[in-house]
Amino acid sequence: MSDCLFCNIAAGKIPSKKVYEDELCYAFYDIAPQAPVHFLVIPKAHLASVSEVTEENGAAVGHIFAVIARLAKEMGLESYRVVSNIGEQAGQSVPHLHFHVLSGRDMTWPPG
Repeated sequence: MSDCLFCNIAAGKIPSKKVYEDELCYAFYDIAPQAPVHFLVIPKAHLASVSEVTEENGAAVGHIFAVIARLAKEMGLESYRVVSNIGEQAGQSVPHLHFHVLSGRDMTWPPG
């Protein structure tokens, strides 16, 4: 999608601080971190949110979670939180599926 911020970041049209990239996903540090470690992992294929995940495209989400686990191990993260907001009321500001990975501080519950 040509006007999607995250599609343009994944395509290298908008600069980002890359953490990881492969043929299915792209990971980069959040520009407004909410924890000492805060990066996003996005699929390269455009999906607006978790609400668009189907049996046909769901393998990409499984791959993203495997990437998150590998990156967390490589970064030495003993604990971390993975968040995906779905819709404006839930705090989604970019309509492209993305997973926030946060670590390095105590996480409160309930969130929000």
